[in-house]
Amino acid sequence: MYKRRTPDAKRDPIRQWALPDRVFFAAGACHLLAFAFLELYPDSGFEPQWIRPARGHTGNHIVLIRHTTVFDYHGYSEWSRYWAHTIRRANQWWPGWSADVVPVRMEALVSRHHAREHAGLWMKEPQEYLADPLSRARRYLQKFPAPASGPSMA
Repeated sequence: MYKRRTPDAKRDPIRQWALPDRVFFAAGACHLLAFAFLELYPDSGFEPQWIRPARGHTGNHIVLIRHTTVFDYHGYSEWSRYWAHTIRRANQWWPGWSADVVPVRMEALVSRHHAREHAGLWMKEPQEYLADPLSRARRYLQKFPAPASGPSMA
């Protein structure tokens, strides 16, 4: 979830592609970063989760969670701190914001067909971007260490 982007940049392929990596993977391509991570680290124990805002709110986001650790465009964080921060920041932008955390199958991250099982989940497929977002995600992942083994990194 990320609010700091230019209006309509998500819908304009040129403007969206021109965003800095951090914003690109925070606001509109988080699902592809999650997919690339799981592709690179299939045995990491991380599972994709959808932060699904309550009806009438915005702020959809895909993160990866393993026990008490979360991974997204920030890198690795301790889940309870991450979740408290997410709720606090979202309520600054959208008073009354709340969300559920819903498991998502890996295939749903890159396929609208597979995403249909989740009511309200809609994400761009890789071919809908100006260039190859999975290659961009793989490069961005090089900024972070590989996940440590064990139940938690926090």
